[in-house]
Amino acid sequence: MVLIIIVSLLLGLAIGFILPINIPAVYVSYLSVAILAALDSVFGGIRASLEQKFDNLIFITGFFGNAILAGGLAYIGDVLGVPIYLAAIFVFGSRLFVNFAYIRRYVIEKMRKR
Repeated sequence: MVLIIIVSLLLGLAIGFILPINIPAVYVSYLSVAILAALDSVFGGIRASLEQKFDNLIFITGFFGNAILAGGLAYIGDVLGVPIYLAAIFVFGSRLFVNFAYIRRYVIEKMRKR
């Protein structure tokens, strides 16, 4: 399961770098927060898989729900003139690093046991 997630992530990144898609500057802040939220879901999915707790429905709803919520917060912040997107960056960024730290420790423990 983890291999499928990693291959899908790498495939998505490769397609993103190959296709010449231009995002208007107006949407860059929304998209960047949404991508950060989606990456948080991906790393959370990898962690859940390593813990044998992965649920596909939770992953899919979290992936799209977090991305939409983060983009919506960024939009509302722009309308109100308040940088609310910073809250989403802080929360999703910190969760991303926590999940990465767990995955790193898990992989190191597995390598040490071999």
